[in-house]
Amino acid sequence: MTRVIVTRPAPEAQRWVRELAAQGFDAQCLPLIEIKPSGQTAELERAWQQLAAYAAVMFVSGNAATCFFASAGALASAFGALPGDKPRAWATGPGTARALLRAGVAPHCLDAPAADAGQFDSEALWRQVAAQVGAGARVLIVRGADVADSDSESAAQGSGRDWFARQVAAAGGQVDWVVSYQRHAPTLDVSAQALAKQAASDGSVWLFSSAQALANLRAVLPGQSWAGARALATHPRIAQAARAAGFAVVFESRPTLADVTVALGQHFKT
Repeated sequence: MTRVIVTRPAPEAQRWVRELAAQGFDAQCLPLIEIKPSGQTAELERAWQQLAAYAAVMFVSGNAATCFFASAGALASAFGALPGDKPRAWATGPGTARALLRAGVAPHCLDAPAADAGQFDSEALWRQVAAQVGAGARVLIVRGADVADSDSESAAQGSGRDWFARQVAAAGGQVDWVVSYQRHAPTLDVSAQALAKQAASDGSVWLFSSAQALANLRAVLPGQSWAGARALATHPRIAQAARAAGFAVVFESRPTLADVTVALGQHFKT
C-alpha cells in the first residue's frame, strides 16, 4: 500500500491522518509548518474593538480564524450581534468555514465558496461575495505571516489574498489587514528527517496543502533530490511549486477529504 505523507500543521495533520486511515490509507504525519499566535496583541484588540465598522471580515485560512478568535476575549460574540448581520464572516473554503462555526459564528453570517466550486480559494470566494462590496465598504483581511517577516507572506500563499484585496478596492471598498498567526519552519528530529528522506524516493505520496510547507521541506533537507518523489497538491499554485522543486510526479486535487481520497485512488495505486 502506498504511504501518504501528510504535511499540514499539527493538529490538522493528525486529524487528516486519522481520516485517511479510516478510508484505508497508510497515512503518516509529518507537519512542515508550525502555527503560533502572531503576538500582535494591540493590533488584534483594535481590530475587535472596531469590528462594527467593517462590512465583512475575510479569513485566509482556518488557522487565521482560530487565532483571531483566540484573541477576542469578551468580544467573540460580536459576529451577528449587530444590525443587518454585520460584519459578514468570509471563508476561503470549507476548512475555514468549519473553524469559524466552531468559534461561534452564526451560519447565517457566513459566506464561503459553493460546495461544488472548482477550487476553494480567494477567487472562488470573491465570486460569492462580490455583490456585497460597494463604495466605502470596509473589509478586514485576517492573515498569517512568516516568522522571519511579520509583514509578508510567501508569494504562493499571499497572491490570492492580495488579489482579493485588489478586487475589493476596484469595487470601491477599503481593505485593512491584521495578522493573527505566524508560520514557523519545523524542527525535524532524526526520525522525522529519516522519514522525509525515505519518502523522497520510495513511492510515497506527499500531500501538500501549502507551498510554504514545501519550501520548509526543501530548507530542512537542502541537498535532497526530489527527482523520484510524488506529490498531490490541493491547489494549482502549490502544484506548480512542487514541480519547480523537482518532484517527478505531481497531481492536483480539491482540498476536501473526499476529493483527496478520490485523487489518491485515481493517480496513485494505493
